[in-house]
Amino acid sequence: MRERASVSVVIPTYRRPQWVVCAVESALGQSYAALEVIVVVDGPDTETVSALQGVNDERLRLIVLGEKAGGSEARNVGVREACGEWVAFLDDDDRWVAEKLEMQMETAVRLRVRYPVISSRLATRSSDGSRILPRRLYAAGENIGDYLFCRRSFSYGDGMLQASTLLVKRELLLDCPFMKGLKQHQDWDWLLRVAVRPDVEVAMLPEALTRMHVAEQGESVSRLADWSASLAWAKISRPLMSASAYAFFISTECVPRARRCGAGLGVFMRLFRECIWNGRPGLRQMALFFFFCIVPQRVQSELRSRRIKAICINEWRECSRI
Repeated sequence: MRERASVSVVIPTYRRPQWVVCAVESALGQSYAALEVIVVVDGPDTETVSALQGVNDERLRLIVLGEKAGGSEARNVGVREACGEWVAFLDDDDRWVAEKLEMQMETAVRLRVRYPVISSRLATRSSDGSRILPRRLYAAGENIGDYLFCRRSFSYGDGMLQASTLLVKRELLLDCPFMKGLKQHQDWDWLLRVAVRPDVEVAMLPEALTRMHVAEQGESVSRLADWSASLAWAKISRPLMSASAYAFFISTECVPRARRCGAGLGVFMRLFRECIWNGRPGLRQMALFFFFCIVPQRVQSELRSRRIKAICINEWRECSRI
């Protein structure tokens, strides 16, 4: 079965047995059957192992790491163990629609480039309602940093290339693996590094082929992350971003994290200087900087919720016509 697989699905997980079993079932239920599913358990986790042993499918492989290595390295381990020419990633709390891999493979074979990176839209469901993201499709040849970070509104989701939507050639992932030890921004870091290669082309399908779990406040690892870690990553990645995208990242990623951590005025002054000196902020970046810095979080949540509820119906209608 492993020899016949042309797509290897890599699912990193740790201590979320109920979630990962559902993710595995959605991968095994794909209409594209020439696949294997590799679950990398990121450290000793008997409960997850026991739950996965109840899945009776020869296409499922289980790799248990002796100690925690982090999400990036767990993905890398899965890639190294993969037998397929292609690799698709799936987070343990996300799901796929049945035609996801089939539609992406049809697109991949049409692209005349050595390393296609195929993504798609996704559907989210949270207490604020259901949405189709990203609001704007990636355009061929567009700067990845600008697409990901240059927002048109204060709410998240203008541009997105989420890990569970990606289909990539294994050879590219071996040549350019995920950054080991990186605790956050793993997807963005990898995308910024591969997008500058002349042998890589990113393509996005307009259909919502992934169902993404949206973490509530306090549940997401990224939301709990230290603002200083985001700033440190941004500084390292600055050569791969435009000045405008860098200013957006400081304003929309570092500032909200600092606010949630209860940072003092000195931190916001530091972030403001970084935004000015190493970025190129315009009116939109400055408006977002001060919005996230000054407006109370309760008011931010209310405004975001109202906006999401106002546009989600239109988004669903628009995407259903595609």
